[in-house]
Amino acid sequence: MTTIRPGLSATAISVMSAALLAAGFAFAQDKPKAQPKAPPGVIEEEVRYQAGGSPLAGADMHHDVNPKAPKMTKEEFDRSRQIYFERCAGCHGVLRKGATGKPLTPDITIPRGTDYLKVFINFGSPAGMPNWGTSGEMTEKEVDMMARYVQQTPPTPPEFGMADMKKSWKLMVPPEKRPKKKMNKYNIDNIFSTTLRDSGEVALIDGDTKKIINIVKTGYAVHISRLSYSGRYLYVIGRDAKVNLIDLWMEKPDNVAEIKIGLEARSVDTSKYKGFEDKYAIAGSYWPPQYVLMKGDSLEPLKIVATRGMTVDTQEYHPEPRVASIVSSHFHPEFVVNVKETGQTLMVNYSDINNLKVTSIGTARFLHDGGWDSTKRYFLVAANQSHKIAVVDAKDNKLVKLIDVGKIPHPGRGANFKDPKHGRVWATGHLGDETIAVIGTDPSNKKSAWKVVRTLKGQGGGNLFIKTHPKSSNLYVDTPLNPDPKISQSVAVFDIKNLDKPFKVLPIAEWSGIKDGPRRVVQPEYNKAGDEVWFAVWNGKEQESAIVIVDDKTLKLKHVIKDKRLITPTGKFNVYNTQHDVY
Repeated sequence: MTTIRPGLSATAISVMSAALLAAGFAFAQDKPKAQPKAPPGVIEEEVRYQAGGSPLAGADMHHDVNPKAPKMTKEEFDRSRQIYFERCAGCHGVLRKGATGKPLTPDITIPRGTDYLKVFINFGSPAGMPNWGTSGEMTEKEVDMMARYVQQTPPTPPEFGMADMKKSWKLMVPPEKRPKKKMNKYNIDNIFSTTLRDSGEVALIDGDTKKIINIVKTGYAVHISRLSYSGRYLYVIGRDAKVNLIDLWMEKPDNVAEIKIGLEARSVDTSKYKGFEDKYAIAGSYWPPQYVLMKGDSLEPLKIVATRGMTVDTQEYHPEPRVASIVSSHFHPEFVVNVKETGQTLMVNYSDINNLKVTSIGTARFLHDGGWDSTKRYFLVAANQSHKIAVVDAKDNKLVKLIDVGKIPHPGRGANFKDPKHGRVWATGHLGDETIAVIGTDPSNKKSAWKVVRTLKGQGGGNLFIKTHPKSSNLYVDTPLNPDPKISQSVAVFDIKNLDKPFKVLPIAEWSGIKDGPRRVVQPEYNKAGDEVWFAVWNGKEQESAIVIVDDKTLKLKHVIKDKRLITPTGKFNVYNTQHDVY
């Protein structure tokens, strides 16, 4: 049932004014809705992805009347504020000072005037501004309100400090009352923590039996799942900044603690260095821009550190640099904290949190996600709107190289394998074009180290995740954001042993048996054995979704998991592979 499709030409995508800020798969909806039409050269899925709603839309903010700005009633201001945080904040920043999009502060907008701003909001721009009015996404009245709103003094969301965190902290089962040994018969190593985005849950699925073990209540739109060093505890974080701690030793694995570490967030991890195993957890937030250290077995908050500071390039102060991703070092008792807008990679030493030592490594702006090389010494992180991969040496704590790649790299964790010609490599796909950049990672190979040694061409732009496994000879590349349904509903598979061969296309959505809906196929994930690959077939909240499992050796359909509780499944994280950084 596999078919061959030759590499397609690049999907031309103008860089939208955002750095994958929503990062929460914001385009899945209950019912079809009028969507903004993309400006020339911008795919509509990219518009919806980057214009995703922020949990800050519901935050209480003060209406500060600017006498130079056009008049607005409090009702108009509150409604416009909601629209801004649902549609615009990710691109232009919480404080409207610009993230990767242009600043929209009163000193800029008031001189432009309401009529000019209405035209801009209504029709969009070739640079990437969606045409909110002509697409039907905003009414004429809303366009007028938004033109007046961006001339007002930007309201500031509330901070979220230690008192707020402690108030939100819930310890359902104290550590001393938890099981002293594993109380279930599940093969924990092969459990998949599966994000159910729109229901605010994760499904724990037994990878051996393919049955759902439990549906666990979490924060909204869980972004990632991470494992403790021991593999006992599962940590998940929602876009609403709620962190949940799940004990996999319980008879039925479930929550034992939870906490909110801010108002909007994406990242969480735990301490893995010898002597500190499972001792600390860390989570970073988009708002407020900060990270917090917690007790690993209870989520009790211990220390909050702000990330506000200077940008790596222009050396200018940025008021809201968001924590994009966090990984735990294998060489030092450190967390690697990547700060998006400033382009700073922070090596946070947790050996003495009362006297915290932080090494700041200037990399490149708009840091997003990334993964370790095969030795787990070098961290490769995408600076997506800078179109670069930054290589950080976690042993010597220094920047090794900034590597130019394609448009908007989005590797997830990336993929490690041995290239037939270049040896050890790590690969990333791109949101903005169809290429896959293959980067040499062996420092002893001077000709290939820290260079793009090979550029593959996939199905098209709109890739989010790329995946392989040490026991596999296949490299899977999804394209859920591509505008062509045939591409977004399938995956490309490259033969690692012969990368010059055309890729194969697996019709994953078709194999699911689901007939209706966008059926976007997202995030390949291997089982522990490395002989199965799991894909989410992701539909809207009111539509049927599924998990499709492929035999990695034959590339044939092996199993389909369907259950009415699988609501908008997206990310899937195998316990063993996540625990041991296998990718």
